[in-house]
Amino acid sequence: MSEEEMIFIEKGEIPKGSTLMVGLPDVGLVGVIALSHIVSSLKMEEVGSIESKMFPPIVVLHGGVPKPSIRIFAKGSLVAILSEMAIPAGLVVPLAEGIVDWASRKRVKMILSMGGMAVQNRQDLDKPKVFSAISEKGLEKYLNGITESLEEGYMVGAYAVILKRCSEVGLPGITLLAQTFFNYPDPEAAAATIEVVNKLLNLNIDYSDLLRKGEEIRLRARDVMRRTQEEMIRMNKAQEYDIPAIYG
Repeated sequence: MSEEEMIFIEKGEIPKGSTLMVGLPDVGLVGVIALSHIVSSLKMEEVGSIESKMFPPIVVLHGGVPKPSIRIFAKGSLVAILSEMAIPAGLVVPLAEGIVDWASRKRVKMILSMGGMAVQNRQDLDKPKVFSAISEKGLEKYLNGITESLEEGYMVGAYAVILKRCSEVGLPGITLLAQTFFNYPDPEAAAATIEVVNKLLNLNIDYSDLLRKGEEIRLRARDVMRRTQEEMIRMNKAQEYDIPAIYG
């Protein structure tokens, strides 16, 4: 499958020089929960969608109206791509590369992806830590110590492809990875991610609802989590972040 089979439909302006935030289903649904909250809090306008004949026949209903499962939002200098559909393992590469190539054509200045990093002791953590992976060393200055960078390890899935593609085309890319559960939606990890996004992008998004309504969010998101988990197993996602054997 080629990336051209990912069709980016634009209904509104994509501002040049913007920061593109990406939230795709992943461990803990951290990116989806965090970016959904950001889009809602900032009242970002829906300006497009991503379509493919290879996508499962899924639409999501909002306010009783069917919506594409991967939508594009914008407001000011911020753009967001949010998927409410588990990405089939076979579509991860063309979708992730398609996002980066589209962002390059739109002259986006940086891609900020949000995801999770499954840890076995998550239930013992009062506040998950948020780490970062970057496409180029120069971004360490931008992060300015706000998050701890991952220096060694594996990444698996869409965010791995996005970072690799960013490095190939010279587009700055940062992926935030919050400590999270592998099997369960994690609003607390999403809240920790938003706290970092606030610092990086100079925002002031209130994430207290994510902490107060954690159980409600977990119940709402459990079906997407189940389908996402099935796809992650197909991608061997459980191997992620192990230290490569040659460095052991």
